[in-house]
Amino acid sequence: MKTNAKRARRSVAAVAFATFCCTFGAAAAEAQAQADVPPSPQAHAHAQELLDRGNELFRAGDMGGALRLYQEAYGVFQSPKLFFNIGNGSYICSASLIKRGVAVTAAHCVAEFGKNQLHSNWTFVPAYSNGVAPYGVWSAQSVYLLTSYLDGSDPCSTPGVSCQDDVALILLNPDAAGNYPGSATGWYGYGYDGYGFSGSGLTQITQIGYPACLDSGALMERNDSYGYVSATQVNNTLIGSLMCGGSSGGPWLVNFGVAPALSGTTPGAAANSNVVVGVSSWGYTTNTLPKEMGSSPFTSGNIVTLVNAVCGAAPAACN
Repeated sequence: MKTNAKRARRSVAAVAFATFCCTFGAAAAEAQAQADVPPSPQAHAHAQELLDRGNELFRAGDMGGALRLYQEAYGVFQSPKLFFNIGNGSYICSASLIKRGVAVTAAHCVAEFGKNQLHSNWTFVPAYSNGVAPYGVWSAQSVYLLTSYLDGSDPCSTPGVSCQDDVALILLNPDAAGNYPGSATGWYGYGYDGYGFSGSGLTQITQIGYPACLDSGALMERNDSYGYVSATQVNNTLIGSLMCGGSSGGPWLVNFGVAPALSGTTPGAAANSNVVVGVSSWGYTTNTLPKEMGSSPFTSGNIVTLVNAVCGAAPAACN
């Protein structure tokens, strides 16, 4: 891997945060492709309600209002902006809900690679938009990541940048009534060991995040790209992307959006909608290199291990 593909930390004057982005890689998907249970029923019901309301506004001639509801319906309310501290410094990442009270992000958004040291004060804001928190602000109870990332033994093509397990989970605190954010927003499903990929390692990825180089990180951004597995980057998935610092930890999804009614065709083998199969991890930091980013694909050795650990410790957050 080229040495200028590295973690980006950049100041963002508009929001007074530095971005913390982009390190990591992924393991080969060797087992049979599998997916967790489909995204939550709440997410589907909420999406349909938003689409119906959007259609009403469209028919009434309110194109702007309809567009906002359509954007919200297509899954973005489950993707939060993540604020946290490294020492006295403030940083941002992205994340997504995969259980009622459990968010997935990049491991480098919760810890420093190889230093056995966690960051602190994670704050989770679903559907953050230019300072507005429509689903509230949620704090972290604990974080979960693999020991190999903490102690630096994780396989990497470039240490601390393109590695095998840049994946972490955040267990969120419930509110005073015992509710988790997913009770209002719903949550994505997750897939692992090649779910949604062809036998040759190809897929279509939707990337969501809050990159500081686009709209100063104040708005959620979406990118769609063909993805491929790169053997030279410890089997990371690579996509074309203009995102940058701040997008780290944001979800990479297959089958994004509301599933259409089919007529005269059949779904593919991996047909569940809104399934997270990786998170933004690293990207090239100079303009002379391809606008590409890498992700650690989810495997039975990282995402399944972590989900089992957090749900075993806090089953209410996973129900």
